[in-house]
Amino acid sequence: MLNTFQQAPHPMLPKSTHDEASRQEFSKSLKQFVQQGLLPGLQPVFTQRASKAFEQEHGRAPRDRREIRKVMEPDLYFQHYAALNRIAQEMLWNSVIDSVERQLPELIDSARSWSAAAKSELRMDPSFVPPKYVTALDIHCMPGGYASEVTADDVSVAALYDRGAYLYGMGFAGPLNDDMGRSVCNYVQRQLPGFKPRRILDMGCTVGHSTLPYKTLFPDAEVWGIDVGGPVVRYAHARAAALGVDVNFAQMNAEATDFDDGYFDLIVSHIMMHETSGKAMPRIVRECHRLLSPGGYVIHADLPPFDLMSPFTQFILDNETWYNNEPFWGAMREIDQIKLAVDAGFPADSVAFATAPMAIMESAAQGAAGYTDASASAVADREFNAGEFAPGGGWEVLIARKAVQA
Repeated sequence: MLNTFQQAPHPMLPKSTHDEASRQEFSKSLKQFVQQGLLPGLQPVFTQRASKAFEQEHGRAPRDRREIRKVMEPDLYFQHYAALNRIAQEMLWNSVIDSVERQLPELIDSARSWSAAAKSELRMDPSFVPPKYVTALDIHCMPGGYASEVTADDVSVAALYDRGAYLYGMGFAGPLNDDMGRSVCNYVQRQLPGFKPRRILDMGCTVGHSTLPYKTLFPDAEVWGIDVGGPVVRYAHARAAALGVDVNFAQMNAEATDFDDGYFDLIVSHIMMHETSGKAMPRIVRECHRLLSPGGYVIHADLPPFDLMSPFTQFILDNETWYNNEPFWGAMREIDQIKLAVDAGFPADSVAFATAPMAIMESAAQGAAGYTDASASAVADREFNAGEFAPGGGWEVLIARKAVQA
């Protein structure tokens, strides 16, 4: 079904001219065509052509995603799909850049004004150095990445991300791009009845899309979002204030924060872990254990580990590693995350993977509040099976609870 609903405007979102909006809608539609029109053809290409060729040469079927990639890469259909997918990704960002650059002085002034008026706190560190796994390349092919700054109080890459992430998700993260936060909040409500955290931390918050739903669910809680990117933290604080939500933001590294031991009752992240590294990820899990109060929960939402997927699904999702500047995407899913949490100090019986159904999918099925009828009907028959959308319409969450007593 055609996706016709639009991103909800707010005072910090770049405004597009008619021509800019047309280019952006085209880039979104092109990405949707690749995902819905070309992607489904990869399975029959593999089973009917590539796999048979592999069997003729090796006397057996491909065993894993690496062997599947080896036999699929020479295929013209796959090459067409991969090339157009990369073109659509680069076109997506390019379609937004003009809007951001044209309004950058106004966006910076607006961010300053909203932050100054906010009741919540903004912590910036002029001496902070973002980690190389964030600055070494433009993640998601987004020009400038998350941390580039070209002027004082810069928010340019954040504004680019706010609009571009909506297009990247083809609108299916909801009008405020907050579906992942909403989904985890729904999971907490259902699975942790009676749990009322006093303090909540969102690690790797970027522009705060997924952070704000926690303040809505727990209005009396002290909520913090942290990120290594200065521009995204500034923008997140201003965006939250513009939307009338009091959430604190700080420029910090999730590997080692400035918060006291046991300060938070709930720590969350949303598709953050695969943006880190093999060395950083264990440090982040240990930091979560340090920061949690006794009995507190951590929930990292991402995609499932590879051992929960078929080799072909692994191959499809691992295209992010190969073609979308996501070097840790595949490697992260081969790590034993359960063991990582246990090694960090979480009791083994408290650590598990679970699925948090996408909030927008549930709204389509149940008519839940928070999304428009148009967005619900547009997503009702949508199958999420590639990119950062979890197979089956749900986000995989790694949940662990700190022991109540040491």
